[in-house]
Amino acid sequence: MKIMVMGTGGVGAYYGGLLAQQGNDVTFIARGAHLQAMHTNGLQVKSIFGDFTVSPAQATENPAEVKDVELILFCVKTYDTDKAAEAIRPAIGPRTAVLSLQNGVDAVERIGKVVGLEHVIGGATWLSSAVEAPGVIKQVSQFRRVVFGELDGTRSERIQAIYEVLKNTGITVEVSENILKILWTKFVFISAASSLGSLTRLPIGDWRSVPETRTMITALMREVESLARAQGIPLDEDVIQKSLDFIDNSAPHIKASMQLDVERGRRTELESMIGVIGRKGREWNVPTPVADLIYASLLPVELSARKR
Repeated sequence: MKIMVMGTGGVGAYYGGLLAQQGNDVTFIARGAHLQAMHTNGLQVKSIFGDFTVSPAQATENPAEVKDVELILFCVKTYDTDKAAEAIRPAIGPRTAVLSLQNGVDAVERIGKVVGLEHVIGGATWLSSAVEAPGVIKQVSQFRRVVFGELDGTRSERIQAIYEVLKNTGITVEVSENILKILWTKFVFISAASSLGSLTRLPIGDWRSVPETRTMITALMREVESLARAQGIPLDEDVIQKSLDFIDNSAPHIKASMQLDVERGRRTELESMIGVIGRKGREWNVPTPVADLIYASLLPVELSARKR
């Protein structure tokens, strides 16, 4: 399958690397030192499932150079979604599918407005992976799961084809008939992990069992759950307990990607991870006091990073 990876960070590079290993025609969109390192040394992946190198690695800064793409893995940071969607437009053909593996709950809508919603497939991933150095990816989680599906719930030919190529990489792959439920279920977890990790700047094992902190985590999860239900998205009754169990069962050294960006002084996904809760809460008349407090606490850090 001819594949473009739009956003060669921890997620895009890892899954793109696995797909390239399986013989797929993969082109990575990257820039700067990361792109140069990939041209010089290939894409190096350090993983608890086994290290490997994609060499030579097909990589470019310009998506318009890639034609006849069957699948675009859309993995940019959420604050770059609109700009990146515009950038991939020249690569979109009649049969091109765009699979977003971004955090948050609004990526599909934003990408669809630019390239056409008929091209977009909703998706979510559970993975801890980051750029360790230019051209080098480090993947550290026992979990590496992708769930995706058509927005109308059908199991189309393209869904089946994408399922097969992803399954061949050895990761956990699932097709969902209700991808919005999947996205909001993940959001219950990832918004909490991103929030508390960014506030404490500690590994997940250091904050998840503190009683007062756990109360705050649960309250934030309840706000996200209420917001989903207000929109008619049918989350499981035990979604919060399952999310807490996932946090409890995660390796103690794990840190959310947003937390890593905060610690490195970089721009973060604050708006899509936390700010969106308050915005949608006001839209749907759902109170979100915990999310609003976290957002206000982290906003100065975000604004400072944007000035750098």
